[in-house]
Amino acid sequence: MGIPTLISTSTASDAASIDITSGIDSTYDEYMFVFTDINPASTTSFNFQANAAGESGFNETVTNTRFNASHKEDDSETELSYDTSSDQAQGTAGIRLCNVASGSDESCAGVLHLFNPSNTTYVKHFYSRMSAYCDTDPDRYNQDALVAGYFNTTAAIDEVTFLAGSGNFDGVIQMYGIS
Repeated sequence: MGIPTLISTSTASDAASIDITSGIDSTYDEYMFVFTDINPASTTSFNFQANAAGESGFNETVTNTRFNASHKEDDSETELSYDTSSDQAQGTAGIRLCNVASGSDESCAGVLHLFNPSNTTYVKHFYSRMSAYCDTDPDRYNQDALVAGYFNTTAAIDEVTFLAGSGNFDGVIQMYGIS
């Protein structure tokens, strides 16, 4: 991994989304987004999507897959699962990075990598790893969510959005360029 350079920090406070509409360009071949204390107003998912240069709507065509590992706090159950409900095969919906509950002590954190977003020859690959604490009474557990995929466009990607599956959220998102 190269050296990360902080480009921007965005803080959500009861926000519907964080849209990053500048700073993604040909300066770096890899962009890394770091999520800290993402806490939605209601139990939901935390998602992202992108726009190709000159486009709008955050609805680029994507193919992605998601796996989860979870462990209950009382050690009564562990699970490794393939989450088919989060898959997209040439879809345009938001990409589910993790599930997270809304309690004051519940949140998610993690990292998303986006590769060569300014390249106009190849599709744009990404992967993420998120950790979330959920308390869905009576179950309390940690979830480790792994997502990978690609935007099926050769146009440059220059904008991304992060949003809760429903409602608003709090949290911090930092964008780094990797050289």
